[in-house]
Amino acid sequence: MVPIQSLFAASLAETIDAKFGTIVGYMATVLFWEPVPAIPIPLIVLILLCGSVFFTIYFGFLNIRGFKHAIDITRGRYDNPNDPGEISHFQALTSALSATVGLGNIAGVAVAIQLGGPGAVIWMMLIGLFGMTAKFNECTLAQVYRKVHPDGTVDGGPMYYLEIGLQQRRIPFLIAKLFGLVFAIFCIGGSFGGGNMFQANQATAAIRGMLTNVIGTPAGIDWMIGGVIAFLVGLVIIGGIRRIGQVTEKIIPLMCGIYVLAGLVILAMNFKQIPEAALLIVTSCLSPEAAFGGSFVAVMVQGIKRAVFSNEAGVGSAAIAHAAAKTDEPVREGMVAMLGPFIDTVVICTMTALVVIVSGVYDDPTAGEGVEMTRKAFANTFSWFPIVLNISVFLFAYSTMISWSYYGEKAWQYLLGKSRANVICYRVIFLAFIVLGSVASLKNVIDFSDLMILSMAFPNIIGGVILAPRVKTMLGDYWTRYKKNAFVTYR
Repeated sequence: MVPIQSLFAASLAETIDAKFGTIVGYMATVLFWEPVPAIPIPLIVLILLCGSVFFTIYFGFLNIRGFKHAIDITRGRYDNPNDPGEISHFQALTSALSATVGLGNIAGVAVAIQLGGPGAVIWMMLIGLFGMTAKFNECTLAQVYRKVHPDGTVDGGPMYYLEIGLQQRRIPFLIAKLFGLVFAIFCIGGSFGGGNMFQANQATAAIRGMLTNVIGTPAGIDWMIGGVIAFLVGLVIIGGIRRIGQVTEKIIPLMCGIYVLAGLVILAMNFKQIPEAALLIVTSCLSPEAAFGGSFVAVMVQGIKRAVFSNEAGVGSAAIAHAAAKTDEPVREGMVAMLGPFIDTVVICTMTALVVIVSGVYDDPTAGEGVEMTRKAFANTFSWFPIVLNISVFLFAYSTMISWSYYGEKAWQYLLGKSRANVICYRVIFLAFIVLGSVASLKNVIDFSDLMILSMAFPNIIGGVILAPRVKTMLGDYWTRYKKNAFVTYR
């Protein structure tokens, strides 16, 4: 079968990546006084990395100085029930987290370590920390340029702040509109790929693994599992963001708690290997041998790609959910959004990485790929631990699919209108892709998912940088009032 990515990848993009790889090769040759071959680096990886670093510096390391305040906001201290919007700060965060805390945290981390080595974990953590401010910027903009309709429903996200905001910065209408259209198209593709097919694929693998010991592997079992998952997702997405928020505020704490507790048990039982694992992560990322061989850049690329696929910082997807939050302070919702990459990547992805490494399965050729590798890591501690992992896999996948259905639906409405027929058409297609993802190969699903989700960052990062001065002005005003205790508290 021809990989799905080959149907979309343009020769121009490949040429650009190769040119960047040649430049990095030259730089490494000068730095180390050794010949280093050209290394193909996806241009989008550089854009995401540079964008996240730029926002962190530009906003004065808000990810650090605003961390405590972000937690206070999420706890509901500033929640005014009369503010415009559809869901609370906490529901907005859990809705966004339900889309990001998914199988990227379980299967994606294993893929990163398998392809890039243990050193990829360092880059995952760094992009998670820097990505906090990228997410702050995009979610603040989503609140500024959202549209609140008379019935209380909200339309918002990069499609709107790119189109409207860029025009306010004197960008011609056609260019601004093109930014919004390109983002919406890739967002729909991302909802079908990483937000749907990848999740369904790995959830099916987990469920199949449990059922094999009971009923074997009857013909067509993947189709049946996919159909059941599609039915369960359909029960929630029919209610829109309010139903999604009500479900995710219950699922997210439960599934994160189950997974983190299981991971802590494994680490506690292998605590003697933790220092060695940490040292391996650092040395495999920074060793001169890795850099000379060109694998240093490969490690960086894999770590950044999997981190972005997991936490979506800079991609713009979470801004669609945060646009619906009840608040009249856009900066406040942006600060809530900062917590997403920290919880997703710095906490949960690091937990997965340590479990995979201390168990030794990361260099075991029989461990399989993706979720199969993580399952074996769990099984090495207790034979019944994979059951806990399978429950987590299903919950992670399920929550991701219901939130990404909302993202894709909003992008679909932006392109085609909000008629009931359009909405039903999108939902039917989305549910069909769940079944398709259940029977597709993992490699093709990952290729398509990476292409769609990472491509969303092109218009979002570029537009976000152009609009950042307005966010900085609003942040300065907000932070001054916060320091003067000028805000009303409700708890």
